[in-house]
Amino acid sequence: MTRRSFITITGTCPFGLKAGEIRLEVAYAGSMASVMEGPVKRAAAVELGFALDGRAQGASGLAQLIANRNIHPDVFISVTPSPMETVLRAGLAARAAAIARTEMAIAYNPQSRFAGEFARQPWWRVLEEPGLHFGRTDPVTDPQGRNIVFVLQLAERFYGRPGLARRVLGPDVNPRQIFSEPSVEARLQSGELDAASSYKIQPLAFHLPFAALPEEVNLGSLRRAAEYGQASLTLGGRTYHPEPLIYYAAALKEAAHPEEAARLAGWLRGDSAQEIFRRSGYDPAEGAGELRGS
Repeated sequence: MTRRSFITITGTCPFGLKAGEIRLEVAYAGSMASVMEGPVKRAAAVELGFALDGRAQGASGLAQLIANRNIHPDVFISVTPSPMETVLRAGLAARAAAIARTEMAIAYNPQSRFAGEFARQPWWRVLEEPGLHFGRTDPVTDPQGRNIVFVLQLAERFYGRPGLARRVLGPDVNPRQIFSEPSVEARLQSGELDAASSYKIQPLAFHLPFAALPEEVNLGSLRRAAEYGQASLTLGGRTYHPEPLIYYAAALKEAAHPEEAARLAGWLRGDSAQEIFRRSGYDPAEGAGELRGS
């Protein structure tokens, strides 16, 4: 499911924009919906003087739509390098800068009958409980959908629990657990799901509790990249390995408003946007280099 949101400008809007001013289309990883549709959108309107039209979706799916020229956003923000590299290889961006970092977590509904178990038992043991309803995104189109598979594979080794991933997830592509990213969040809040795969930033945005995962399995440590690389997932003949949970932003070459797109991409690296990310639970992307096209 694709979620789009717009600011309608008639006369003067609350953010100081006026009718007819520039609007940028920003396609971004669905996990960023709360920060992009809230504080980033408001701050960009005030500080940069233009509105953002957001398109939130799995980053891999967005990258394919952009590379195939099915959509034409001004700016693309991905999580993990590979979706952005798809766009770079297509010649649609020259470079992409790292703007933030996160790590994997397990969010849960505080009213779930399993909620108290997360305080009393290891997180992985709770996920094995009979009757627990778990949600995640599609590993074919969304990096987070692959990342929860990697997390559980790494947990098998770290905790000495062979078969853990299969017991929790079933098949890698399990329709009973897979929903669009916004739908996972909504189902978790409503209580339809007891727990769900998430990035650390997502439950924080919705004031939901979560189980923090150790560095050995949470995919958030750049220095553990080699250890994370032991996990793998093959889908449609392609084998994936864990990638750093870094968010990258790029102004696209076919942007309708190239100057403004470049300004936004630069602003996302600056102090104002970085403070917004910090307050929203993101970690700095220190040590992550720029991605460049060929």
